[in-house]
Amino acid sequence: MKQILLVEDDEIMRISLHDRLRRERWQVDAAVNGRDALSLLDQKHYHLILSDIRMPGLGGMELLEWARKQSPLIDIFMMTAYGSVEDAITCLRNGAADYILKPFEMDDLIIRINRIFEMQTVRARCASLEDRCRQEHQEIIGNSTAMRTLLKLINQIGPTDSTVLINGESGTGKELAANALHRASRRADKPYIRINCAAIPEGLLESEFFGHEKGAFTGAHAKRLGRFELADGGTLLLDEIGDLPLGLQAKLLRVIEEGECERLGGTRTIKVDVRLLCATAKDLKKEVEAGQFRQDLLYRLSVIPLTLPPLRERIEDIPLLVSHFLRGFGHKRGMTLSLSKEAMDCLLNYDFPGNVRELKNIIERVSVLSPGPVITVEDLPADLHKAEQKANGAIMPLAEALASAEKQCIVHALAHSGGNRTRAAETLGISRKNLWEKMKQHRIEV
Repeated sequence: MKQILLVEDDEIMRISLHDRLRRERWQVDAAVNGRDALSLLDQKHYHLILSDIRMPGLGGMELLEWARKQSPLIDIFMMTAYGSVEDAITCLRNGAADYILKPFEMDDLIIRINRIFEMQTVRARCASLEDRCRQEHQEIIGNSTAMRTLLKLINQIGPTDSTVLINGESGTGKELAANALHRASRRADKPYIRINCAAIPEGLLESEFFGHEKGAFTGAHAKRLGRFELADGGTLLLDEIGDLPLGLQAKLLRVIEEGECERLGGTRTIKVDVRLLCATAKDLKKEVEAGQFRQDLLYRLSVIPLTLPPLRERIEDIPLLVSHFLRGFGHKRGMTLSLSKEAMDCLLNYDFPGNVRELKNIIERVSVLSPGPVITVEDLPADLHKAEQKANGAIMPLAEALASAEKQCIVHALAHSGGNRTRAAETLGISRKNLWEKMKQHRIEV
């Protein structure tokens, strides 16, 4: 709900404006002069200040000057009964969003205020426009049973406002699933903001989440909006949520439960309406057991769990994915690329521990290094050759054969346990520490 601060010294005018603005379902607070307005601004965040210019004490122009310095993101709409062209130019030059002469038609005022709010929405969307455009044309590719089930579930839960926890191994496309959920939602035309919790230093995460006021800490030379404010009315994706520090987890839980936050160094409560999506490759239940993740936060995040299958469990999608990647990389090279049958068989016999991301990297590599438009087995990395030799029953050195078999057993055990290392270790009959060492040795990521 939009928050408006009305500043008007004339009682009749103030009451009339207050009632009319409230009928538009806006939250309106009224002040009789500039000093009362400053007091309210210290306590609460507003989207718009509607102020008379001439008032006893601190007038509208002084209020405009203060707001431009302290809260440059708040729009100011000026009113006056003593207007002139010079006054209008001065107001607009000093940063006012609009200017209106008294007496005026209430409908005209409402139209102008709605126009200001529409521009605020445009500014918020522009903050994520470049990132949004980059993701807009990336679709989830797959026709396997697992992927058809996943896409059906996305279309079913997308239109809701429920929080979704997206689980899956690294490289399975969790971010693409989040993008699809946003596009399928009623907020598709609203801001879509993403933040990677593992990519930002712990000391800066709170500022990234909630923003900060000028002077809140060393280097905070200007006010900055947090990701929650930027995503107001839209969707916020918290990627790698399993890496969120415990201290920030408590603050995130409060925002989810109460729908409000505060900037660093600020005292005003900011209402936010955000649809939250979270993604992780970690087993959060295991993180809870280890004391690294709050159980109450896990309950709030996993209202609807969504699990992405690893590529090894949807092998039939590999030809579709290869064709898609070859078209993209072939376009960059200015030629039509294709894969020989033997090379495709080689890919189909590989377990892809890095999932779709690894497949894409392989196709990009061979598309650059291949001497011709047809990619052959010889152009593929050595790891894939070993997988092909194993599938064809070719004789391999004993050490390589044992290492390959061990790696496959570990991958299957982890897949069967849903990524839970403790259960996987029990299935394999080894200790959890031994499993961790072998995963590191074989470069297996979960």
